[in-house]
Amino acid sequence: MLGARQGLIERLSTVWASRELLLYLISSDIKIKYKNSALGMIWSMIAPAMQIGIYFLVFQIILKNGVPDYVIMLWSGMLVWHFFTNVVSNATSVVVQRAGIVKKVAFPREILALSIVGTSMVYFSIQFGVLALLMLLMGHAPAWHLLWLVPISFLGVVLIASALGIFFSAVNVYFRDTSHMVDVGINLWFWLTPIVYSYERTVSPMVHAHGLTWLYLLNPVTPVVLTFQRVLYGETTVIANTPDHSVLHVLPSWTTMTFVTVNAALISAGVILLLGAMSIFSRLQGNFAEEL
Repeated sequence: MLGARQGLIERLSTVWASRELLLYLISSDIKIKYKNSALGMIWSMIAPAMQIGIYFLVFQIILKNGVPDYVIMLWSGMLVWHFFTNVVSNATSVVVQRAGIVKKVAFPREILALSIVGTSMVYFSIQFGVLALLMLLMGHAPAWHLLWLVPISFLGVVLIASALGIFFSAVNVYFRDTSHMVDVGINLWFWLTPIVYSYERTVSPMVHAHGLTWLYLLNPVTPVVLTFQRVLYGETTVIANTPDHSVLHVLPSWTTMTFVTVNAALISAGVILLLGAMSIFSRLQGNFAEEL
C-alpha cells in the first residue's frame, strides 16, 4: 500500500512505474469527454477560438491597436494561457472528483493531476496545429532561427502548471473552497500576463522606469508567453495598420541568450516547485480517504 511517509525519490519511482496507468487515464479522459459527440475533439477548439475572437474584436477592431497580424500574436499567448489554466483549474478538483477510486484503489494519487497535464498537452497540440495552419494561410512566417526555444519554454510552463496542479489538488481535499479561489485567482492572473496587450508598449515602460522588470517577470507565465510570441509572431517592431503608419515596438528585443537564461531560470524553478509539491502531496494524501 502507498503510504504518506514515502520518501520523495521513492515517490518519483512509484509514479514512473505507474506510467501505463497515467497513459490510460489520459486516453480514457479524452474518450469519455467526447463520447457520442458529433464534432469530437473539435470542441476543444471552439471555446478558445471564441475567446480569441472576442479579444481580437475588442483590441484590433474596436480599440484599433494597429498591430498587423495581431491574431497571430494573440493566439501565441493564448496557447500558453489555455494550457496553463486547463491544468491548474482542472487538476485542483480532480482528486475530489475521483473520490471513488481514491478510496478503493492503491496507486500514486499524483497521477490524477498529471493525467490532466497529459490531456491538456493533447489539446495544446491540436491548437498549436491550427495556429500553424492559420500562419500558413496568412503567409506569416515565424522566427525560424528561434523555433527551438518553443519546446524549451513549454517545458517551463509544464513544470510550473504540474506543480500548482498537484499542490492544489491535495489542498482542495481538505479545503473545498480552494477550487473557487483558484478560479478567481486565474481570472486576475490573466490580466497580469501580457497576452491581449503588448508587453513592450504597455508594461515595459512602466516597470522599467521603476526598476521593477524583475518583479513583473516573477509571473511564471510571462516569460513563456513572451517567448512564444517572439518566436511565432517573429517580429519585435512593426509598422502600424493606421493612417500614420507609425512604428510600433510590440515585443522585447531581447537577445537569444536572454530568452535562454529566462527560460532556464523558469525550468529550474519549475523543477524545485514540482518536487516540493510532490513532497507536500505525499504528506497530505495519507488522510484522503477519510476526508473524501
